[in-house]
Amino acid sequence: MKRFAKFTLGFLGIILILAALYVFLILPHKVDNKLNQVIAHDAYPISKEVTEFHKTLRVADLHADTLLWKRNPAKRNTVGQTDMPRLRDGGYALQVFSAVTFVPANMKHHGNTMNKDRMVLLTFIQEWPARTWHSIFERARYQAQRLQKLERQSGGKFVLARTKTDLRKALEARQSDRDILIGILETEGAHPLEGNLNNIDKLYAEGYRMFGLQHFFDNALGGSLHGVSDAGLTNFGRNVVRKMGEKGIIIDLAHSSVKTVKDVLAMTKQPLLISHTGILSLCKHPQRNIPDRYMQEIADRGGLIGIGFWETANCDPTPDGIAKMLIYGAKTFGVDAIALGSDFDGAVTTKIDATEISTITDALLRQGMSKPDITKVMGENQIAFFLNNLPN
Repeated sequence: MKRFAKFTLGFLGIILILAALYVFLILPHKVDNKLNQVIAHDAYPISKEVTEFHKTLRVADLHADTLLWKRNPAKRNTVGQTDMPRLRDGGYALQVFSAVTFVPANMKHHGNTMNKDRMVLLTFIQEWPARTWHSIFERARYQAQRLQKLERQSGGKFVLARTKTDLRKALEARQSDRDILIGILETEGAHPLEGNLNNIDKLYAEGYRMFGLQHFFDNALGGSLHGVSDAGLTNFGRNVVRKMGEKGIIIDLAHSSVKTVKDVLAMTKQPLLISHTGILSLCKHPQRNIPDRYMQEIADRGGLIGIGFWETANCDPTPDGIAKMLIYGAKTFGVDAIALGSDFDGAVTTKIDATEISTITDALLRQGMSKPDITKVMGENQIAFFLNNLPN
């Protein structure tokens, strides 16, 4: 009996070890690979002329959720749509890294509530610190600290820009070293504040300089485009917008309800942006894209509209379709307001990854956009916006 008991315990121990290896080593990779797919395709033909022109661009993108996943962004990965080596391959100068902190169960395009926190399991299997398992605020802190660590370990090749001066100096250094990549940190929704205005200061100290107000559900600040209330700003939301204005924090209206967008536009004159979206009059998806008149108001006050690379925002997420929406946006709202807002690694399926961003340059040229305007939408609009609107 003793020998049988020892055998049983040993067998159970092996099963537990194998289960742990699967949960912590294999499962995170499988989830990431399933949710952040690049559709298999033949190589896109890019001429030498386009390749050389693309090399002159400083590509900048307003939204990627790379920090959500276990893979190391400093290393080249075989899953997902972006990491720092792939960004450098694509000629990126600047990437906004967004922190996702809450994912509701059974998430859909509309009608989500902030319940059944699916990220508890994700934080556990990805071996995030225990402090993040049940704290949205700590999840935001942890993702910021991941980016800070990447900066410290980069040998100057990655700069987390917190001020205009940080950005300007990094851009100057990049003139002689194109491997330098600049990051800006954003929350995907302001629910990490957990109802406490003082947490704005704490997240600011961690490096956050952009705040989305909502994500896929209504929160304490107000209604989401994908929530149940269709409401505008709450009193707490108004206080948050005021404090963000005082601190020079950039406000991102992606995912906010139409009433929330209207309320923010009425409250503040600061330039705003929508980091990842589509244009409703070209892609009729009202649970993702807001009416053009509000996009125009954002554009008129010096804001940015980031064009997404996935189907519900763009309807045609091929390089040609993305280029078509960029050109349409430039003609509709003015070329200075149009930017890239890929949503890479945001649990979206795309037709390209970061290494293939020159396919959009190629498509823009083929569809008749001028080289000066291409230079703007591919990155210079974004760089100019942050040079003007980051804190001093």
